[in-house]
Amino acid sequence: MTDVTRLLNQIEDGDPVAADELLPLVYEQLHGLAAHRLVGERAADTLQVTDLVHEAYLRMVAGDAHRCWHNRRHFMAAAGQAMRRILVDRARKRLTQKRGGHMHRVDFDANEPATDRDDTNIVALDEALTRLAEKHAKKAQLVQLHYFGGLTLDEAAAALGFSPATADRYWKYARAWLAREMRRGIPASDI
Repeated sequence: MTDVTRLLNQIEDGDPVAADELLPLVYEQLHGLAAHRLVGERAADTLQVTDLVHEAYLRMVAGDAHRCWHNRRHFMAAAGQAMRRILVDRARKRLTQKRGGHMHRVDFDANEPATDRDDTNIVALDEALTRLAEKHAKKAQLVQLHYFGGLTLDEAAAALGFSPATADRYWKYARAWLAREMRRGIPASDI
């Protein structure tokens, strides 16, 4: 049993010290996953990689959250899901008229003004992935593990119990399906 798995088991058993010991062991991997998640995000967004790592980690190990991870891969997939939820929540918040989502932050040092396109894409991807899960649960799980969880296709296939060839087929199908669904949900001028 690795140190990470041991600490995950201790967290599941309610050990408050284990969460503090776990973060240094998984921080670099979480940081890389967060950096990957933030690629292409709004230039004017104030969310930094470190902020995303810390917020996701706190959501996962603090409070009454369901804390049952079998191993490092399972934990990282859950971290990817937490990061997805954070980014979607932030995008939806920016898009709501009630909170001034129609206003744009202007950065005078940037070459281009901020747009709602990135927020719309995040929300559209989340909605499309939810619809995919309703029709093709395994394909949606693969997307979740690979895209949001940071696992390779082979690792995601192993976690889901199917072959790498099946994972490759499912990935190609899911990408095409999600792209089509996202185009339906985004005005043509924003594509």
